[in-house]
Amino acid sequence: MSQNYQISQPLPPNVKRAATILQWSGNIGFWGQLVLGVLAAALLFLALPGLAGQENRTEGTNFSIFCSIAGVSALLISILICFRYKKIAQSMRNPEAKARPKKSSTLQLIRAGLLSNLVGIFLSIIGAEGFVGLVWLKLSNIPQGASVYGTSSSNLLTPNDFLLLLANTHTILCHFVGIVVGLYLLDRLDR
Repeated sequence: MSQNYQISQPLPPNVKRAATILQWSGNIGFWGQLVLGVLAAALLFLALPGLAGQENRTEGTNFSIFCSIAGVSALLISILICFRYKKIAQSMRNPEAKARPKKSSTLQLIRAGLLSNLVGIFLSIIGAEGFVGLVWLKLSNIPQGASVYGTSSSNLLTPNDFLLLLANTHTILCHFVGIVVGLYLLDRLDR
């Protein structure tokens, strides 16, 4: 009885190092963005029904809401890319060199993750700036020394205004985590 045993080649040290870096960075990016992103999305979707029910919405509210939702959507793409980092790290540990992903495709995915985070952070900042402007507009329309009971309800701040600001700042933090992970990966793997 003859059996053919193939002796698998050990992984080169550079491949091991790259796989470990991708695995750790993917885990940090995935879980960090997922936990903070769920909180940001929850805050955003808690505030939306209150804003939809307002009959006298301030101009610019719809655009700010759109930017906030688009920032959270870009965050979902970034979370999926971080999950993909982990899958690439697993496939890099394959003993066959032909089955491993190419360095260029891995770097291209990292750049796509960075682009997703940059677009998301831009949209979230625009949404947050819009809401800050709306809060300032509401506060500036209340005359000095006026009684709160004498002003119209459209000039008063609501908890939804602050929930939206908080949701945007959480989304910005999530994208920042993704940018840090992407830049770290580019630094470590593009050598």
